[in-house]
Amino acid sequence: MGLAILILGLVIFVANHGFVTFRNERAALIARLGEMGYRALFSVVSIIGFALIVWGYAQYRAQGLIPVWSPPAFMRHITIGLMLIAAIALTAYAIPSHIKKWVKHPLLTSVKTWAFAHLLSNGDLGSILLFGALLAWGVYARIAAKRRGDLGTTTAPAGWINDILVVVIGIVIYLALGYAFHPMVIGVPVFGS
Repeated sequence: MGLAILILGLVIFVANHGFVTFRNERAALIARLGEMGYRALFSVVSIIGFALIVWGYAQYRAQGLIPVWSPPAFMRHITIGLMLIAAIALTAYAIPSHIKKWVKHPLLTSVKTWAFAHLLSNGDLGSILLFGALLAWGVYARIAAKRRGDLGTTTAPAGWINDILVVVIGIVIYLALGYAFHPMVIGVPVFGS
């Protein structure tokens, strides 16, 4: 049952975010609902999809994982390293910086890096579906942005203070995820045994 809920949540969440790339249809819906109506609908559907993903994945994990492959132990270290990059990219999304300019689409970069990193160290069916679907969406969204000429962030503030902030805050987020969130919420320790 958990796997079915997870899949339903992924379909809703990814389809909702994928719809954004269909610019003519999106513009027509905005014309019909208004900007605020569209944003509200997008938010509600996203929250429903996300809630189903979380609930379904938790149910799936509680019922027992369905193994597909056994990742080598060293993959865990690669995942931990890639997550630092994902946390810094996530922070760059919120703070104007040279890093944001270089990455261009830091939120997509963060999601793709996070999903890929977790695919490397999780070989069960639910994880493959979860992280694979979000990685596929991230790749699709980036290609769609490039095709429509969305260059992402093209300017950076003068100086490097914001870049230092991005790195420092990214490291803090990374450590909080590894030491607090992941072991407490997910139930899997990141650092240590």
